[in-house]
Amino acid sequence: MRADRLVATLLTLQARGRVTAAQLAEELEVSVATARRDLEALSSAGIPVYPQAGRGGGWQLLGGARTDLSGLTAPEARALFLLVGPAASVDPDAKAALRKLVRALPENFRTDAAAAADAVVIDPGEWGRDAGERPELLPVLEAAVVQRRRVRARYAAWNRDPVDRLIDPWGTVRKRDRWYLLGAVDGAERTYRVDRMLEASVTDEPAERPDDLDLAEVWERVTAEVEEHRAAASATVTVDSGIVPLLQTQFGQRAVHEASVDAMRSRVRITAPTEQLLARGLAGWAEYVEVEEPASLRAELLRLGRALVERNDG
Repeated sequence: MRADRLVATLLTLQARGRVTAAQLAEELEVSVATARRDLEALSSAGIPVYPQAGRGGGWQLLGGARTDLSGLTAPEARALFLLVGPAASVDPDAKAALRKLVRALPENFRTDAAAAADAVVIDPGEWGRDAGERPELLPVLEAAVVQRRRVRARYAAWNRDPVDRLIDPWGTVRKRDRWYLLGAVDGAERTYRVDRMLEASVTDEPAERPDDLDLAEVWERVTAEVEEHRAAASATVTVDSGIVPLLQTQFGQRAVHEASVDAMRSRVRITAPTEQLLARGLAGWAEYVEVEEPASLRAELLRLGRALVERNDG
């Protein structure tokens, strides 16, 4: 969903008052289905865009035709910039356009709108499996980011008991369909998976946020650290070529098809946080995999095989 197209949709509604999806599609040179999705996205985000049924109907911006953004309320302005802001994290032209839009708002809305535009980063890369749903607590966290207020949260990491945290929220990141909160606790930078938050509420305490914070740069650093951790152990294996896509699905971007050995086999480089996780992941493909190195991984696979035989023999 392109930020410039959503803004163009809003400005078209302001200029013309009411349009059908077909008219908007022709105006913006997109399909009718795309135009309808954009209108629905604006409406779902809390911007006052509504469909009018019947003859002469269409989509209308509540309040009629306008030529600027001054008619938006503060919550509507925040909703708009939360919706289109993520594109600015990857598109310099979108960032420039959003700065102009912020200046077009009434002065008392500009701070919140600018904060909303910087509140979200979209990362199309992949870590693990898709979560599939927007977390229930995400709107609470987005509100805290925009309002510059601390968040009191109860968080449960996958291998630890739940803990209570008072977080200075900096922004949210969507990586594929999984959401993360970037921020700080007692001045130390932290990253939290939103779907692992059990509770979250916005406090009245002002949040601390570095003046020169660039959310995209912070996420790049977090990503580099995570990838380094996830690649702490590595192996080179020869496999039947047919299972290379399956290994890439299982190990994600860490399974790299390096070269073809012959017509039937391929050499693959795989990484994981630990050698034990590498072994456990490869054990299910035992009849298709030959480990070239390291020797310690071959030993671990042999140990797993013996343990499986001993536990299930007889």
